[in-house]
Amino acid sequence: MQSTRSGTRWFLGYNGFFLICLLLLGGVLAAPMDALAQLVVAGCMLVVIYLAAHEAATIKRYRVFFRVLAVLLGLALTVRYILWRGIYTLEAADWLSLSAAWLLFLAELYAALTHIISCVVNIFPLSRPERSLQKYAADTLPTVDVLIPTYNEDPDILQVTLRAALQMHYPANKLQVHLLDDGGTLQKRQQKNTFARHQAQHRCQQLQALCGSLNVRYHTREQNLFAKAGNINSALANTTGELVVILDADHVPTSDFLDKTVPWLIERKKVFLVQTPHFMANPDPVERNYFSAFTRMPSENDMFYGTIQKGLDFWNASFFCGSAAVLRRAHLDKVNGLSGQSVTEDAETAYDLHAMGYESVYVNRPMVSGLAPETLQAFVTQRMRWAQGMTQILLLKKPYRGAGLSWTQRFGYLSSILFWLFPFARIIFLLMPLTYLIFGLQIYHASLLEIVAYTIPHVIATYQLSTLLFGRTRWPLVSELYEILQCTFTLKALVRVFRNPNAPSFVVTPKGENLVQQYISPLANIFYGLIVLVVTGIILGLHKLTTEPLTQDLTLVVLLWNTFNLLLLFSVLSVLIEQRQMREQSRLPANDDVTFQDDEGRAWVGNMRDLSLGGGKAQIHARHQSLPEQLHLVSWSRSLGRNINIPCQILFHDAQSGVVRFCFLRTSDAARNEIVAYTMGDSRRWKSFQRRRTRPIPYLYGVRHVLRVSLRPVFQHFTMQLKALWQQWNITKGK
Repeated sequence: MQSTRSGTRWFLGYNGFFLICLLLLGGVLAAPMDALAQLVVAGCMLVVIYLAAHEAATIKRYRVFFRVLAVLLGLALTVRYILWRGIYTLEAADWLSLSAAWLLFLAELYAALTHIISCVVNIFPLSRPERSLQKYAADTLPTVDVLIPTYNEDPDILQVTLRAALQMHYPANKLQVHLLDDGGTLQKRQQKNTFARHQAQHRCQQLQALCGSLNVRYHTREQNLFAKAGNINSALANTTGELVVILDADHVPTSDFLDKTVPWLIERKKVFLVQTPHFMANPDPVERNYFSAFTRMPSENDMFYGTIQKGLDFWNASFFCGSAAVLRRAHLDKVNGLSGQSVTEDAETAYDLHAMGYESVYVNRPMVSGLAPETLQAFVTQRMRWAQGMTQILLLKKPYRGAGLSWTQRFGYLSSILFWLFPFARIIFLLMPLTYLIFGLQIYHASLLEIVAYTIPHVIATYQLSTLLFGRTRWPLVSELYEILQCTFTLKALVRVFRNPNAPSFVVTPKGENLVQQYISPLANIFYGLIVLVVTGIILGLHKLTTEPLTQDLTLVVLLWNTFNLLLLFSVLSVLIEQRQMREQSRLPANDDVTFQDDEGRAWVGNMRDLSLGGGKAQIHARHQSLPEQLHLVSWSRSLGRNINIPCQILFHDAQSGVVRFCFLRTSDAARNEIVAYTMGDSRRWKSFQRRRTRPIPYLYGVRHVLRVSLRPVFQHFTMQLKALWQQWNITKGK
């Protein structure tokens, strides 16, 4: 859903409407009912929620009304369920059962609280109109420093980002690009380890030469203090631009990045931040390993940047995400640069500036493409750092008090922070059925009719609202899969933070890795253990179902819950098989008109099919003709505003179909610049790709999709482990 702030505020101005809604909500929550009456009322409310959500998606004029109606009724069912659980179901005959019941209730309370806050934050996503610098005279524009911090990234990755930054549309005398090298500090160049010392010295020389060839300023410092935040703050003290662009080393900007972001800072003097999405040009391990859905399924990244940041933006709570953003130096100076108390210095800095009354803007146009972690271990490492950093902000900044923040901004930060505590609840939801099925603890004191009347409507309403708010950017059950995949590892990291909020240190996420063969992730063992436990619970539960008739209703419910957990764990197994990834760059769909020319003037016209920094695939119209090994690709580059002429080598040509695969030849600096501009410089490519995969799907279709791939990885893991054992046995026997 798209809404404008003015239109929604007009709607919110009708206090009478909200008074009626609150009275209705209070009546639903307070009215005493037996289970049968609750079932009838809840059923009617679910029907109204379904109809209201449908109308909100199809009727523009009243979509805000129907959206609010659906959310209010859905949250009413959730709150009524939590009240019922807390008042009537927390009974047990022994203290172990009572402890388990309360533990489960606290997990449900956490899930309900985060769900309610999320609904409030995301109910009115803000879609801002596009701005452009075209109406401003060049000499009136603010000066801009582009800061690109680096630690251990490959120079090949860095040179692409640097070239793209230099190609951004902005007056040359107002733009300066800086490379901030924390891998070549004096501390590293003088360390005792000889090999590491020589590496740092070589890196420093190599990057200085690269910066010199591109007219980029090279920065380093004496010591590696305060990680990325310290690196950037050191550079801020040695630069003077009025605006500061921060880009991660692997985050490549399109040519229109400044054109679409700087106007917001010119027009609104209280704006300290303009944040844009991080578009990932390669699949993360879940997207790559889990039915290869990178081009078809919205990613976890799409959900945050495509929905949540827009919801936060409505409440002036969209925050800095570490890269792909423009900040005002004068406002950064008021907080002494980037904050360094937590390992998520970006969100912490935004929190401090929001608390001072400054504003943020979120521009929902993908204009920076980055690299997602390639391996599951790197992915989990990144998520653990995010979880630790957000928890540090919770403990150190206490946003629930939020001095200087509006109540909606507090909700915004709490929504983003509390989400990262999911490992506690997810582990409980995974293991709690086993306490009943294996140990016989009474974790849920309710009849089958009560469960159907209270629990089922709450679960259905939760999924209905999730579909309403996030339907285009999240497929059903995929979020659960991401959470199960991370929960056991992130839980340990969170416990360390709660023990000592200042303990975590910044860990750089590995990027640019190649996977030359398929293998089972080393992280798989913990999930094997969980599957054994859950299967044991199912076996004992089936025995309990047949031998204990008095508790059959509850046993059946818990068995279904446990079986659902097993199917999710089976799905996780597919993610744990690391698929081969030989290409250094992922190829994304493209549809450009292209011409291949040889040195003799012959030409072959066609259309591009996919494209990357390394090369691409095209289809030429001519059939049954041979092609020379080396040609020039000629095509229009929107970012450069002219035709490019890039030398390339033909890798494969099917004369019958006209399919051509080729790689670019980097024969000169001019060729390298044209390759970057043509492949990475046009934001319309990323926008088109996102639009292609952010589409709503029916809930049952999503469930079917998950079930269809749940069993296959079980057999894959079994055969791959047997093969590994056989190889190990042969090696041992040979010795």
